[in-house]
Amino acid sequence: MKLCQLVASASLLAGGLLALSSNPAQAFSFTTNYTAALSGDKAAKGDIFLNSVTLGNGSVISDFSLVTSARIVSNDIYTGGNSGAASADIGDLATTGTRQEKLTNDGARAVMNNLNLNNIIDTEDKGNFVLDLNFAKAVDNIFLWERGMNSRLDIEALDASGNVIGSKIKLSNSSAWDYAGFKIDTKEIGSAQKVGSIGLGLADFGITSGLINSVRVTSEGKAYNGPDFKLLGSVAAVPTPPTQQVPEPSALLGLGAIAGSVLATRRRKSL
Repeated sequence: MKLCQLVASASLLAGGLLALSSNPAQAFSFTTNYTAALSGDKAAKGDIFLNSVTLGNGSVISDFSLVTSARIVSNDIYTGGNSGAASADIGDLATTGTRQEKLTNDGARAVMNNLNLNNIIDTEDKGNFVLDLNFAKAVDNIFLWERGMNSRLDIEALDASGNVIGSKIKLSNSSAWDYAGFKIDTKEIGSAQKVGSIGLGLADFGITSGLINSVRVTSEGKAYNGPDFKLLGSVAAVPTPPTQQVPEPSALLGLGAIAGSVLATRRRKSL
């Protein structure tokens, strides 16, 4: 195994990498820390496992929430060749995931339910789809990687009941994203392509309270140029409820004495 740590650029390009329907988005850069199973020319074809991401402030996130189920809300019908829209795709020599042109819910889950960055959702250039991806645990950040750095997609946050929360994010073309530092070569294509990365936090969705349990990802035809992506979330920290302190034995004795005194006083008044 060859360990590679590559640093993304320090900041996103001016002019806004994405546009929100209402709230101004900040989006963030991060470093992709990964392990490539193969080396040389074969590295892009094999497993590329995510170890962690490093944020701009130096903090490292390694606790990720995987997609445990997927629901195809809509997807152009695959009839052969380059028809259809979203499909499941993996590296030529990858050992996880599945390749599936006529995408099913299980097929989408298979390429999203692991840390292998060479397992992706591939989209035909003119394809339309809407996919709901459900996390194992609630998340507070979304990490996206896009193969080719030449496409765009929309993303919405969903709560535990499947309701949209916050605002839809209309991402700019991934050519403006950070280069993640590695390439992948999947069964759908004939050569290695660069992978771009971008991070989104709760504030980017306009979420001021609550967490993200699922996301809805959308591609709208030719203008989106077929996004080929991997998506993960960081497990949100759940606040620990304050613990009630148990009184010291001496305090309990004192309370007992006071209670006894009050009771005795009441008895004398009743005589």
